[in-house]
Amino acid sequence: MSIDLGMPSLGTHGVPRLPQDAPAQTKKDFTSDQEVRWCPGCGDYAILAAVQGFLPTLGLKRENIVFISGIGCSSRFPYYLDTYGMHSIHGRAPAIATGLATSRDDLSVWVVTGDGDALSIGGNHLIHALRRNVNLKILLFNNRIYGLTKGQYSPTSQPGIITKSSPAGSVDGVFNPVSLALGAGATFVARTMDSDRKHLTATLEAAARHRGASFVEIYQNCPIFNDGAFQVLKDRDQAQARILHVNDKEQVRAGENHALVWGANGELQVVGTTGLDESRIIVHDAQADNPATAFAIAQLDGPDMAHVPMGIFRSVSKPTYDDQVRSQVAGAVAANGGPADDDDIAALLAGRDTWTVS
Repeated sequence: MSIDLGMPSLGTHGVPRLPQDAPAQTKKDFTSDQEVRWCPGCGDYAILAAVQGFLPTLGLKRENIVFISGIGCSSRFPYYLDTYGMHSIHGRAPAIATGLATSRDDLSVWVVTGDGDALSIGGNHLIHALRRNVNLKILLFNNRIYGLTKGQYSPTSQPGIITKSSPAGSVDGVFNPVSLALGAGATFVARTMDSDRKHLTATLEAAARHRGASFVEIYQNCPIFNDGAFQVLKDRDQAQARILHVNDKEQVRAGENHALVWGANGELQVVGTTGLDESRIIVHDAQADNPATAFAIAQLDGPDMAHVPMGIFRSVSKPTYDDQVRSQVAGAVAANGGPADDDDIAALLAGRDTWTVS
């Protein structure tokens, strides 16, 4: 599946690119010398390989790419990439990345997080980074479980799941990360899966091209504590009927025999295509300013995974937080006649509300 939103340039302004005569980068250039330490069969291996493989296509200097993570299995990611990186603190990666992206326009800043890290303790940091439209690429690995801390249920775990922290079955409501991101106002929202290398890579490339808050949910298998959570989507026959392909300017379909339409009461329905008037089939518009339809599509994802939307839900252009902050700083510097000197800084720190205590 190809994803093309007509945005050929990267979502960066001042990030230095490689000289035209520089040798082409390869996956090896972005692979660190650290031993990869995930459980055998973990979906993180596939995601890491996809990221290492697509980073050379960006044409950016490695020293101008930064991966910031929180806490969890996914958060080991920065160790395995030969770029700059930071393994930060639980749930706070979006906040740390916001500061970095705002202060350094010469960096391409990525956040790697998990469903527990991002949606539990880090929930507020995530939604505000999206609301502000900070120029970050946020990759949320969703295995619907806490992996590193040994198998407690997470905010995306299915109701009734038996875990070490829910021996009688979880009674928590479930977060839909795509719906959450759309509701927070993210300007780029997508969902993909660890085992679909082609779609995963195309989605990452589209996120990299976007300037603003890019949010990518990646379904990822945890073979130890939640094995097979997405198996029905990985089985070829099952996937044909269950995965709704959400591609810009294309009909929303599940395989050849089902498609998405508006029902008589204004609700979305997946119906058989035999004898169906094709004009009724919804054509997705990822660039619509109003995300209401994208949100409605995201809501089709239920606990039984009967219909799971997959693709780019939204991609719109809006002013970014970091660009606007830098513009304000530049304006203040110009109004002050140039950069501040030591006396200016001392006056700023002292402020007007000072007292002399004797």
